[in-house]
Amino acid sequence: MQNPLGYVLWQGPSKFDGKPIVAIAIIKSRNSKTGNMVQTFILRADQSPLDALANGADVSICGDCVHRPGPDGRTCYVSVGQSVMNVWKAYKRGRYPRDPAAAAAACAGRMVRLGAYGDPAAVHVRVWHSLLQRAAGHTGYTHAWHVRAGRALKSLAMASVDSAAELERARSAGWRTFRVRAAPEPLQARELVCPASAENDTGRTCSTCGACSGAARGPAQASVAIIVHGPAARGFERARAAGSM
Repeated sequence: MQNPLGYVLWQGPSKFDGKPIVAIAIIKSRNSKTGNMVQTFILRADQSPLDALANGADVSICGDCVHRPGPDGRTCYVSVGQSVMNVWKAYKRGRYPRDPAAAAAACAGRMVRLGAYGDPAAVHVRVWHSLLQRAAGHTGYTHAWHVRAGRALKSLAMASVDSAAELERARSAGWRTFRVRAAPEPLQARELVCPASAENDTGRTCSTCGACSGAARGPAQASVAIIVHGPAARGFERARAAGSM
């Protein structure tokens, strides 16, 4: 297949629950916030993302993330019915060759996003190290920072946190953090506004920033925060008010 749009990086059991999942790298992106990064998707290999959301099987790729569907609705910012489903359909049609080496070559000199959908902790960390060996840089986030499956990602990914208290717990465990906050909430010490966010208005994208690259140089580096935005914002605020987040 000439010039594939993406590659299957790995297929196997989820580190969260042992169910079959697949990791896919999409080589080009039109995402206006991130810029043209290589985007990686972690999906159930045996059912569509929408089915997995409906029946709870998304636990295989998202772990116990608080933004999965719950009493306050789904507060995840990712629109599964669009880009995620398109990746799934192309995967099922065999459009992505299974070629981790070619994927790593396509990442050479590029910025890579770990987990455009799905938590990278669901996949063995060696897959990500292999993909990134020639990359210019990367971003990554995990809500699994507090469990065994996520701990190996500390040098590669930010701990995704949803409160100042979670931020302190993650920092005390050696993580840098990426915190979603309500608009009135202040920044914490050693925390900066996401340079690629609308609130910062710098014109930067994740591909030109690269701040969210984990704690390889230690947790004393500034962490990142962003005001909740997008279609999930109301659900986030309801969950925060109800004390479930």
